[in-house]
Amino acid sequence: MPKLNFPIYGLENLYLFRRYQTRTDFQKATGQEPPPFDPNRRPKYWLDPTAKDNPRRTVVYENTVVVSEFGKPIPGPDGKPMLDLLTLPKMEAATVNIPPEGTNIEGADQYEEALPLRALEPGEELFFQFGGLVAVKNVELFDAVREGFTGADRALIQAIAKKLGV
Repeated sequence: MPKLNFPIYGLENLYLFRRYQTRTDFQKATGQEPPPFDPNRRPKYWLDPTAKDNPRRTVVYENTVVVSEFGKPIPGPDGKPMLDLLTLPKMEAATVNIPPEGTNIEGADQYEEALPLRALEPGEELFFQFGGLVAVKNVELFDAVREGFTGADRALIQAIAKKLGV
């Protein structure tokens, strides 16, 4: 999905794969029973349908948001959310690990496996919103909202002024 025509949009617009909220959502969407939850692995709400066909034992995803041991996104040297590689065994990448609904499910309290993201388009950047949430900024539209005029607006106003001799 290319850059959206909004000043700010959610990180989910960059996801390479669908995120399933619950085991029931997964079953409804795929028609398959999700595998039993493995409390020894982090919860994983997505799957890569092509991972099983990968000739290598591991699958590498170029862009994922780096999180702390507590699951909070980490800022890079530039203060923006940091991206890094994610490497998973191909069979782990090819399946979900969704905990059952309920409370006190062993292993469900771990932070979830990061969802791979598509590469950022020119003019897109990640930033931290209030509360440390990661969002995507369409820089040109964001600046236009903040300043009130885009570069195109300024060029149009200058052309009108020139035509009017002002």
